Amino acid sequence: MRSLISKIGIVVLLVATAGIARGQDVMPEPVRLHKSMEAVDTLDLHSMLLNEANVIPSDDMYPVWRNSGVHYNSVLPDSFRIDLRNYAMPTTNTKITDVFGYRPRRKRVHNGLDVKVQTGDTIYAAFDGKVRIASFQRRGYGHYIVVRHNNGIETLYAHLSKRLVKENQNVKVGDPIGLGGNSGRSSGSHLHFETIFMGKSIDPAEMFDFKNQKVTGENYLYRKPGSKYVENGKVKTAGPEPKYHKVKSGDTIERIARKYGVSQKQIFDLNGLNSRSVIRPGQSLRYQ
Repeated sequence: MRSLISKIGIVVLLVATAGIARGQDVMPEPVRLHKSMEAVDTLDLHSMLLNEANVIPSDDMYPVWRNSGVHYNSVLPDSFRIDLRNYAMPTTNTKITDVFGYRPRRKRVHNGLDVKVQTGDTIYAAFDGKVRIASFQRRGYGHYIVVRHNNGIETLYAHLSKRLVKENQNVKVGDPIGLGGNSGRSSGSHLHFETIFMGKSIDPAEMFDFKNQKVTGENYLYRKPGSKYVENGKVKTAGPEPKYHKVKSGDTIERIARKYGVSQKQIFDLNGLNSRSVIRPGQSLRYQ
């Protein structure tokens, strides 16, 4: 450990000397690497040591490391605080073209945010971590990358024109990992970006503010749907997880409502439908 730290010190000294010799600042441009929070030096050193030792990020939380399966079932904690310090925005573009959640017009669930990018735009790693998946889906994500991070979450970057990293490769916050594109099931060049906690998709907008190019705070508190917690001396219950029904031949709104013990109006409201709407087999309808 002592020799490793010495090596790191030598590297830092060489970089600093080179920067001074060129008459340049030692620190990189702040556009890509946001270090406005405290304790960044400690976090950087910790990540360096992890990468040198080839340790899998968040190994104490995830039982396995595998290069397949983006979403999977896992035993989620009632709550978990996700550290958002020492981050980089995945893209410098700010326009959101599609949001997280159920999309009535497409009759399916959208697990991430779509951000408008041009083909060839650089896509960056949001945090320190390790590439778990770097693959291609012709009728899905196209060229896509999943990175598991030291703070416990995974991020997914899809519809890329090119992948710049390989599976099991360590990446640093702000590292270029791919190029924007229109591959896979996509109708225009954009970045599909997901934030995933132990297999569970979370709305990226709760952590990343693309319009203002910053995170929403120093941390994000995940609460398992339906779990109990105490706030201001009162016991509260976290909101329920959205639930969906896949329409089968012969299904009606009335029959679906009766099956799950909800009102037809609730299904109408959650899905942007009315009494004249037509539902089709294969369509996903939210009922909670």
